[in-house]
Amino acid sequence: MFLKRLLSNDMPRSRLLALLLVVLFIALAFAPFIFPGVKALSVAAKVLVFVVLVASFDLLLGYTGIVSFAHTMFFGIGAYGIAISASRLGPNWGAVLLGLVASLAISLVLSFAIGLFSLRVRAIFFAMITLAVASAFQTLASQLSDFTGGEDGLTFKLPELISPSFEFSEEPFLGVSLDGRLLCYYLLFVAAVVLVLALLRIVHSPFGRVLQAIRENEFRAEAIGYRVVVYRTTAAVLSALFATLAGAMLAIWLRYNGPDTSLSFEIMIDVLLIVVIGGMGTIYGAAVGAVLFVVAQSYLQDLLRVGSEAASGLPWLAALLSPDRWLLWLGVLFVLSVYYFPTGIVGKLRARAAR
Repeated sequence: MFLKRLLSNDMPRSRLLALLLVVLFIALAFAPFIFPGVKALSVAAKVLVFVVLVASFDLLLGYTGIVSFAHTMFFGIGAYGIAISASRLGPNWGAVLLGLVASLAISLVLSFAIGLFSLRVRAIFFAMITLAVASAFQTLASQLSDFTGGEDGLTFKLPELISPSFEFSEEPFLGVSLDGRLLCYYLLFVAAVVLVLALLRIVHSPFGRVLQAIRENEFRAEAIGYRVVVYRTTAAVLSALFATLAGAMLAIWLRYNGPDTSLSFEIMIDVLLIVVIGGMGTIYGAAVGAVLFVVAQSYLQDLLRVGSEAASGLPWLAALLSPDRWLLWLGVLFVLSVYYFPTGIVGKLRARAAR
């Protein structure tokens, strides 16, 4: 009963999906101990950030039916808020808090303005408007070098408690150093879990059900008395705020931020791919898709390198499995996932369980 309430009555509805979610939760919760190494920990932290970012975008696309290309703009605002504040005010918790509050306030104002003035137009025109705004913001961030660091970005320090140099104990625990970086990872883990649970509560509230009604038939929802523009604007604002928090998580982990780190259009493409792979309109799909995509993106080159070396006796196969072609194979994996899971992995598993 407690678990059902915690998940806002959105149970997996599939034993296989439930098992998969439990495995992913345990893997992320104990990632520093199960997968030792700097790269593995960085990949796990990136997964946590993308779970929040993709889930916040799914609130727009999957539950409301809004296609926005400005989502990474709010992601970048959160990252730049932490970076600028920490670089100007120094490594203290006050700077982190001020940067977070300021970035949330900026995202609130911008998302409200974009939603209020743009959501009245047709979907394709709204998508084009958000793309133009995001491109302008990225250009602005690159040119304001005195403020944002320009193309070089900003490198900054955070409180010593979450810095790798801070050690809680000289003796490692289960082979893992108990330092500030480990604490930083678990801060991100707790933040990601809380934010995903909050999104589940939102999409399964009466407000969320209205959003789904708007997605299915906007004119019918408006005909029965719901102010569609108000609900869609509110959804856009909430989605932007969660994306801002994801950006702050990324900056806190990397201790660096630049235009290519948080404002790149490639990130927006990745988010769209993850939503499709995991399943639109399912917050669980954000978690499943983010894990699969980020892990494939991080380790596919290593896997191809092993395959290329093993196939050295066949030059054509070794060339095909070259690590330089990892984007090709990532595209093949995406096409296969869409072909075999047209409603996403979560949607496919739930439909299979229902049959």
